[in-house]
Amino acid sequence: MISLQMVEELRAYANISFSEAKEALEETNGDILEAIIRLEERGQVKKPKYDGYYSTRDKSEDGKEDQSENRKSSKSNEEHTGSFQETLKKLMAFAKKMFDKGNRNLFQVTRAGDRVMSFPVTILLLLIILTFWFTIPLMILGLFMGYKYEFTGPDLGKESVNRAMDGASNVAENIKNEFKGDGLDH
Repeated sequence: MISLQMVEELRAYANISFSEAKEALEETNGDILEAIIRLEERGQVKKPKYDGYYSTRDKSEDGKEDQSENRKSSKSNEEHTGSFQETLKKLMAFAKKMFDKGNRNLFQVTRAGDRVMSFPVTILLLLIILTFWFTIPLMILGLFMGYKYEFTGPDLGKESVNRAMDGASNVAENIKNEFKGDGLDH
């Protein structure tokens, strides 16, 4: 028996008239889920975003078992594709965010308080990645030649970051002074 509550629930869910809801329920002997499926098949109700398979029937009925497996496989592929696309989007968003930060912040080289050069941190990272064996020794050599490095900008211009850079400069200066001092004593 079809109750008024069932008709109202289907009508509200499917956004259809009372008579259409009652007719769909009568066709399916009061099975709301089956009524929704039939309404979807007729185009009276919008199908879910992801084409899932659902039924109140036993899988072996009407030869639906093979079709069910195909739909499950298709849905699984969509989920994997969707998750890969989502991961790729997240990776691209992260890369864009880092690129923006790298271009907002600068790497400055100074000597005796005068700025020798300044360029975006993105360029420094590219130099380190692409020419690691050249860039790092050159920077270390620069420390011994009296050059100092610092980061400026909204994200990297913090005291703690530049304190580490000053520490590296001080270590290089101390090693240079010890070397000079040892050479004069002998």
